[in-house]
Amino acid sequence: MATVHFTSQLERFLPAPSVDVGAEAPTLGAALAAVFADHPALKSYILDDQGALRRHVAVFVAGKPVRDREKLTDPVGPDEEIHVFQALSGG
Repeated sequence: MATVHFTSQLERFLPAPSVDVGAEAPTLGAALAAVFADHPALKSYILDDQGALRRHVAVFVAGKPVRDREKLTDPVGPDEEIHVFQALSGG
């Protein structure tokens, strides 16, 4: 069963629990959609108004950074873990 984990930093703003999305989420987009169905407030922190990952959000599927940040088509295995972080930036 794939699981989506969110950085604890999001907890400063809203509940961001880890969510088991089951085996019915074959892509990152499907997995995130399953999370947002029960936690809609998370969506605006993770995705922009075009449905792409926000610039300062880093997502890893099975320990590898996602490649398709716009359409979220990276495959997700049935037992893989997805980690969502806030990327650090600045100088």
